[in-house]
Amino acid sequence: MNAVATQTPDALQVRLEELSLDQLEHVLAIETQAYEFPWSRGNFTDSLSSGYAVHLLCAGEQVLGYYVAMRGVDEAHLLNLTVAPQFQRQGWARILLDALVLWARSQAAQWLWLEVRVSNARAIALYQAFGFHRVGERPRYYPAAGGAREDAVVMSLSL
Repeated sequence: MNAVATQTPDALQVRLEELSLDQLEHVLAIETQAYEFPWSRGNFTDSLSSGYAVHLLCAGEQVLGYYVAMRGVDEAHLLNLTVAPQFQRQGWARILLDALVLWARSQAAQWLWLEVRVSNARAIALYQAFGFHRVGERPRYYPAAGGAREDAVVMSLSL
């Protein structure tokens, strides 16, 4: 009987790093693949120049996802959390949320806030499973097809 040797691939080295301008094209590509109404280059560069936390989750040279968050007094606000479409439903969003919570706590935040489209049931379920609570809605918060506007669900997490 002949045995075929199989090699175990190297463990996936996943890391969190701050967004640099040379990685912005990768992030913009993910953003446009993931959303009908993506953030613009200006949204990201404004976030960087404002000192917001813009962290990437990377494996090798591949960007798996990212988050953008801003610090406030005793709170942090998640502005954008995106996983590249080809890596969705693999647990990366939860890892990004864990990293976000660690960052927020390091900023002495006691609360974490976010808005999510009312139509984004997958994201709402993820946030609820993570411990966020629905606290209200913002009418006509997001752009929608045909010039319409979509409401946002406001959620918070006690840290």
